[in-house]
Amino acid sequence: MFWLTDAIEAIRDFMALGGPVLKIIAVAIFMMWSLIVERLLFFRSTMKDMSREIHDQWEARNERRSWHAHQIRELMISQFSLAVNRGISMIQTFVALCPLLGLLGTVTGMIKVFQVLAVSGSGNVRAMAGGVSQATVPTMAGMVGALSGVLLVTLLTRRAMREIEFLEDSLTMDH
Repeated sequence: MFWLTDAIEAIRDFMALGGPVLKIIAVAIFMMWSLIVERLLFFRSTMKDMSREIHDQWEARNERRSWHAHQIRELMISQFSLAVNRGISMIQTFVALCPLLGLLGTVTGMIKVFQVLAVSGSGNVRAMAGGVSQATVPTMAGMVGALSGVLLVTLLTRRAMREIEFLEDSLTMDH
C-alpha cells in the first residue's frame, strides 16, 4: 500500500513543479484519452452490431435498384459514418491543443523567471530554478500528451474509413 501513497505523492510533486498550466494539460490529456477509450470500445462492440443491423435491413429489401433505394442506401451509410466518426474530431482537437498548452506553460514559467530577475537580479538562482521548471515541465507534458494521441487518432481514423468502405461495398445494388 505504500507504493500507492508514494505514487500519489510523486504525481502531486510533479504537478506542483509544473505550475497551474500543467493541471490544464492533465485535464486535456485525460479528456482526450477518455474519448480514445470510448472510440476503441465502440469499435469493438457497438459498431459491429450497427453494421450487421444495417446490412440485414438492406438485404431484407425486395428492391435495391431504384433511385429511392439508392437514397435509402446512402442514408444508411451516412448514419453509420456519423456514428463511426463521432468524437474523432474532438480527439484531434485535443492532440493539437496539448502542445499549445505546453507552450503556454513555457511562457508563464519564463515570466516567472523574468520577475525573479527583475526583483533580485541574477543572484537568486534558486528562485529562478522554480520558473525554469515551470517553463519546461508543461512543455514536455504537452508534447508527451500530443504524441500519445497522434498514433491512436490516426489508427482510429483509418479504422473508421475502412469500416465505412466495407459497409459501402457490402450493400450491393442487385435485385
